[in-house]
Amino acid sequence: MTKGEGWAIRSLMKSIFSHFKKLDWILIIVAFLLVTIGLLSIYSSSLNKGDFLSFKKQIIFFVFGLFLIISLSFFDWRILKNDPYLILILYFLCLLGLFGLFFFGKEIRGTRGWYKFGPFSLDPIEPIKLALLILLAKYFSKRHVEMYRVKHILLSGFYILIPSVLIFFQPDIGSILILISLWIGILVISGIKLKHFLILCFLGILIFSLAWSTALKDYQKQRVISFFLPQIEPLGVGWSQQQSKIAIGSGGILGQGFTKGSQTQYGFLPEPKTDFIFASIAEEFGFIGISFLLILFSLFIWRVIRNSLSFRSNFSRIFGAGFAILIFSQIFVNIAMNLGILPIIGIPLPFVSYGGSNLIAIFIGLGILQSMRINNY
Repeated sequence: MTKGEGWAIRSLMKSIFSHFKKLDWILIIVAFLLVTIGLLSIYSSSLNKGDFLSFKKQIIFFVFGLFLIISLSFFDWRILKNDPYLILILYFLCLLGLFGLFFFGKEIRGTRGWYKFGPFSLDPIEPIKLALLILLAKYFSKRHVEMYRVKHILLSGFYILIPSVLIFFQPDIGSILILISLWIGILVISGIKLKHFLILCFLGILIFSLAWSTALKDYQKQRVISFFLPQIEPLGVGWSQQQSKIAIGSGGILGQGFTKGSQTQYGFLPEPKTDFIFASIAEEFGFIGISFLLILFSLFIWRVIRNSLSFRSNFSRIFGAGFAILIFSQIFVNIAMNLGILPIIGIPLPFVSYGGSNLIAIFIGLGILQSMRINNY
């Protein structure tokens, strides 16, 4: 090795070390701990049937996600800020993925929302969340001083409307709620007027009323009805939430113990790996366990917001804030479902619930956020 080659290698190693030093390791460690809690719960709920395939696949998704965070942090994501056509291409590709579900999607529990590839499934709703986040960040970063103009609110809403219509006919009401939450959250942080916000709320109520009378299917109406009146069908759609409440309540302060939750182990708690993983954790780890979980989520949201406030460009700030809104809305809806505050609408608990599409999409968002932090733009 020549002297010049040795200098080049040392320079490269120094550059890589400097890059890794700039990463937000607190954010990464919190994400690691959250996924670990999810893995423990998935392992526990797998004992009942002796099927650990979901547990093994989640480990694969986790390792791949960590690889994505590190890899994507090396890219200069200013290309997203500077090239609107690239963002639109990404958006339309995601729309194409949603449209293709009607022809190639696999129907699971009445919802046609996944592409099946051998033992793995792909949910195209997760990429559209990121694509919309990037698109809205670009749109409002250029127009935040013009938020008094109604046309910007309507046009940004049109970007949300197209995928929402496609998702509605799958049908997946829960994901539509998350997309609307993302849109409204970004509108608020971009400076929407109170008058316009109240008009949006009125229109939302009007649209829901029309959808209830003309478009919602009977089983979707039944989910909402059973939420308000679970006693009318205690062994039907109201069963899941009843069992979730029992699991949470039986956990007490310290929980029944890892792999010892009766609701989880004996199969009374439905979907303990996905929709009701919060209830499963509460049953086995108790109030102490879910308190630790909520502290980690709070720390994660705080670090994302802290990073976004430090960015120099409006695009990066809105992306960071929007990412925090996206994660928070999913956390809130999932936990509210488990507690019986909201109907069961099939939203996973970020990092914790089983599912590769959601986990990898979140890690991609984290990778972009890390790149913005390192390049400070």
